[in-house]
Amino acid sequence: MDIRIKRAYDEAAANDGSRVLVDRIWPRGVSRDDAGLDDWWKELAPSDALRKWFGHDPQKWPDFLDKYFNELEDHEDFITEVIDTFQESRITLVFGAKDRRHNNAVALKKYIRKKEEEKML
Repeated sequence: MDIRIKRAYDEAAANDGSRVLVDRIWPRGVSRDDAGLDDWWKELAPSDALRKWFGHDPQKWPDFLDKYFNELEDHEDFITEVIDTFQESRITLVFGAKDRRHNNAVALKKYIRKKEEEKML
Protein backbone atom coordinates (compact mmCIF):
# COMPACT_ATOMS: atom_id res chain seq x y z
CA MET A 1 0.00 0.00 0.00
CA ASP A 2 1.29 3.39 -0.99
CA ILE A 3 0.07 5.93 1.57
CA ARG A 4 0.50 9.63 0.92
CA ILE A 5 -0.51 12.59 3.04
CA LYS A 6 -1.76 15.98 1.85
CA ARG A 7 -3.35 19.04 3.35
CA ALA A 8 -6.91 19.69 2.26
CA TYR A 9 -5.68 23.07 0.99
CA ASP A 10 -3.20 21.45 -1.42
CA GLU A 11 -4.42 20.86 -4.95
CA ALA A 12 -5.64 17.36 -5.72
CA ALA A 13 -3.51 15.50 -8.26
CA ALA A 14 -4.31 12.67 -10.64
CA ASN A 15 -1.63 10.50 -8.98
CA ASP A 16 -3.14 10.87 -5.47
CA GLY A 17 -5.08 7.64 -5.86
CA SER A 18 -8.07 7.49 -3.54
CA ARG A 19 -8.31 10.72 -1.52
CA VAL A 20 -9.79 10.33 1.95
CA LEU A 21 -10.43 13.05 4.51
CA VAL A 22 -9.39 11.79 7.96
CA ASP A 23 -10.54 14.74 10.07
CA ARG A 24 -13.70 14.85 12.16
CA ILE A 25 -14.38 18.44 11.07
CA TRP A 26 -14.58 19.65 7.47
CA PRO A 27 -11.59 21.93 6.62
CA ARG A 28 -12.57 25.58 6.73
CA GLY A 29 -12.79 27.35 3.38
CA VAL A 30 -12.51 24.20 1.23
CA SER A 31 -15.44 23.34 -1.02
CA ARG A 32 -16.43 19.73 -1.51
CA ASP A 33 -15.70 20.05 -5.23
CA ASP A 34 -12.22 21.50 -4.68
CA ALA A 35 -11.35 18.83 -2.10
CA GLY A 36 -11.61 16.08 -4.71
CA LEU A 37 -12.34 13.46 -2.07
CA ASP A 38 -13.43 9.88 -2.59
CA ASP A 39 -14.42 9.31 1.03
CA TRP A 40 -14.50 10.83 4.51
CA TRP A 41 -13.43 8.57 7.39
CA LYS A 42 -14.73 10.55 10.36
CA GLU A 43 -14.71 7.39 12.46
CA LEU A 44 -10.91 7.20 12.19
CA ALA A 45 -10.40 10.80 13.28
CA PRO A 46 -9.33 11.52 16.86
CA SER A 47 -12.17 12.10 19.31
CA ASP A 48 -13.13 15.72 19.93
CA ALA A 49 -11.67 15.51 23.42
CA LEU A 50 -8.32 14.19 22.14
CA ARG A 51 -8.21 16.70 19.28
CA LYS A 52 -8.84 19.62 21.65
CA TRP A 53 -6.34 18.31 24.24
CA PHE A 54 -3.62 17.92 21.60
CA GLY A 55 -4.14 21.31 19.95
CA HIS A 56 -1.31 20.44 17.51
CA ASP A 57 1.25 21.05 20.25
CA PRO A 58 4.46 19.27 19.13
CA GLN A 59 5.39 18.80 22.81
CA LYS A 60 2.32 16.56 23.20
CA TRP A 61 3.01 14.51 20.05
CA PRO A 62 4.31 11.32 21.74
CA ASP A 63 1.37 11.27 24.16
CA PHE A 64 -1.03 12.09 21.33
CA LEU A 65 0.22 9.07 19.37
CA ASP A 66 -0.34 6.77 22.35
CA LYS A 67 -3.83 8.10 23.01
CA TYR A 68 -4.85 8.15 19.36
CA PHE A 69 -3.54 4.65 18.72
CA ASN A 70 -5.56 3.51 21.71
CA GLU A 71 -8.69 5.07 20.17
CA LEU A 72 -7.94 3.41 16.83
CA GLU A 73 -7.96 -0.01 18.50
CA ASP A 74 -11.76 0.36 18.60
CA HIS A 75 -11.75 0.42 14.78
CA GLU A 76 -9.61 -2.66 14.19
CA ASP A 77 -12.04 -4.16 11.65
CA PHE A 78 -12.14 -0.95 9.63
CA ILE A 79 -8.32 -0.69 9.64
CA THR A 80 -8.08 -4.29 8.43
CA GLU A 81 -10.54 -3.49 5.65
CA VAL A 82 -8.47 -0.44 4.65
CA ILE A 83 -5.31 -2.55 4.51
CA ASP A 84 -7.01 -5.25 2.44
CA THR A 85 -8.77 -2.82 0.08
CA PHE A 86 -5.77 -0.60 -0.66
CA GLN A 87 -3.09 -3.31 -0.48
CA GLU A 88 -2.04 -2.87 -4.11
CA SER A 89 -2.94 0.78 -4.63
CA ARG A 90 -2.29 4.35 -3.54
CA ILE A 91 -4.30 6.26 -0.98
CA THR A 92 -3.89 9.87 0.09
CA LEU A 93 -4.89 10.76 3.64
CA VAL A 94 -6.17 14.32 3.60
CA PHE A 95 -6.06 16.58 6.67
CA GLY A 96 -6.76 20.22 7.47
CA ALA A 97 -4.15 21.11 10.12
CA LYS A 98 -1.38 23.62 9.38
CA ASP A 99 1.33 21.45 10.92
CA ARG A 100 2.40 18.90 8.31
CA ARG A 101 4.44 16.79 10.76
CA HIS A 102 2.19 16.65 13.83
CA ASN A 103 -1.34 15.78 12.73
CA ASN A 104 -3.72 12.87 12.79
CA ALA A 105 -3.05 11.89 9.14
CA VAL A 106 0.64 11.36 9.94
CA ALA A 107 -0.36 9.40 13.04
CA LEU A 108 -2.93 7.32 11.14
CA LYS A 109 -0.34 6.44 8.50
CA LYS A 110 2.02 5.25 11.28
CA TYR A 111 -0.78 3.19 12.80
CA ILE A 112 -1.73 1.58 9.49
CA ARG A 113 1.93 0.73 8.80
CA LYS A 114 2.20 -0.83 12.26
CA LYS A 115 -0.90 -2.95 11.61
CA GLU A 116 0.41 -3.99 8.18
CA GLU A 117 3.63 -5.23 9.81
CA GLU A 118 1.71 -7.12 12.49
CA LYS A 119 -0.43 -8.75 9.79
CA MET A 120 2.70 -9.96 7.99
CA LEU A 121 4.06 -11.71 11.08
